[in-house]
Amino acid sequence: MASMQNSAALNYVHANPCFLEKNDGIFDSSRRRVRFSFDHGSKIRKSLRLNANTRTNVETIDGKKVNGSHVGGIPYLDRSNSECDDDDDQEPKNHEYLMGRFVENRFVFRQSFVIRSYEIGPDKTATMETLMNLLQETALNHVASSGVGGNGFGATREMSIRKLIWVVTRILVQVDKYSSWGDLVEIDTWVDAAGKNGMRRDWVIRDFNTQKIITRATSTWAMMNRETRRLSKIPDEVKNEVQPFYLNRASIPPQNNDSEKIEKLTHETAHIMRTGLAPRWSDMDANQHVNNVKYIGWILESVPIKILENYNLTSMILEYRRECRQSNVLESLTSMKPRTCEENNGEIASENCDLECTHLLRMGDDRAEIVRARSVWNFKKP
Repeated sequence: MASMQNSAALNYVHANPCFLEKNDGIFDSSRRRVRFSFDHGSKIRKSLRLNANTRTNVETIDGKKVNGSHVGGIPYLDRSNSECDDDDDQEPKNHEYLMGRFVENRFVFRQSFVIRSYEIGPDKTATMETLMNLLQETALNHVASSGVGGNGFGATREMSIRKLIWVVTRILVQVDKYSSWGDLVEIDTWVDAAGKNGMRRDWVIRDFNTQKIITRATSTWAMMNRETRRLSKIPDEVKNEVQPFYLNRASIPPQNNDSEKIEKLTHETAHIMRTGLAPRWSDMDANQHVNNVKYIGWILESVPIKILENYNLTSMILEYRRECRQSNVLESLTSMKPRTCEENNGEIASENCDLECTHLLRMGDDRAEIVRARSVWNFKKP
C-alpha cells in the first residue's frame, strides 16, 4: 500500500511542477532527485530518483505534448517550471490551440484535434462518424468563441431569446485520407449565407504536419423553433449577428459539389434492409432531437460487411427530411451499383469496382423519410 501511495504522490508531483515550489518537496534538476513529504498518520520522508533525460509530465510522450491540441512547436507546450504562477487562485491560462482561434481577420475559426483510440475503426483510422463529430465540435466552438453565442446549443443570443435553433438540412463530406490513431488534424470552418433564410457552413481538415487538405465538407442549415419544431425565417436581429462573419468561399469547388438528386429507395429497389433500429437516450442532443451524426451509424447498418471491410468511404452526402425522436423505430435501406465497372444483368461485374450506394433512413411504422443519402466507396488497394 505504501508503495502505491508513493507512486501516486510522485505522479502528482510530475503533473504539477508548481507543487514542488510551494510545498516541502525539492526538485534538483541537475541530479534528477525529488524529495517530498506527506502525512498518513505519521510523516514519512522518501527520496526518489528519476531516471529521465527530459522533464517528466503525464501530458507528454518523448518530450511532446499529446493531451489536447498540438505535438511540439507551440510555445505554451514547452512551458518550464519557472513559468508556474504563484497565485493559487488564478485560473490556468487557456492557449488558443486548446479551444481554437480565429484567423484571417476573424472570418475563419481554426481548431486542432488528436485522433483518439476510441475514435478509430477496425483499420485503426478515424471513422466517418468521428470526422462528422469533429466538424460539429468545431462549428459549436466557432459560435461560442465569436462573442455572439447565447445559452442554446450553437445558438446566438438573439436566437436564444426567440427560442430558435439551427438544424442541418444537407451535408456533404469528401475524404481524401482518413487520419490514423494519434494523428493531429487541423480544422478550419467558416459561414456564409445560403439563400434568404439559410446559412452555409464549410470546413476543411488538414493533416497538421504536412498541412495537406485531407477532407472537405459543406452544409446548409435552416432555423427552427425549439418548442413548435417548425422551420422559421431568420429574424433580422439574428442576421445582424451572423453577417459580420460571412465569408464568400467554398471548401468544395462547384464542379465537385454533388448536386445530383438522391433517388428515394423502396422495398423493391433496395438490396439490403435493416429494421428495428431504435434511438437511445444517449443519442439525443441538447436540442432534444437525435444528433445528426447518429444517422450515419444507422445508415451503415444496411451496408454489407464486405464493403465495410474492403472499401474506403470517400464521399457521403446526407439530406435530412425530418426529425427523429427517442420513441421512433427506424428502418435502414441501401442499394449499390458500380461506379467504374460494367453491370451484368444488374449485378456488379467485379468485386474490385468502386461503388456508389443510395441510402434511406425511414420510420418503421408509417415509412416517413428521415434521411436520404448517397455514398461513394473506393476499393482498398493491397
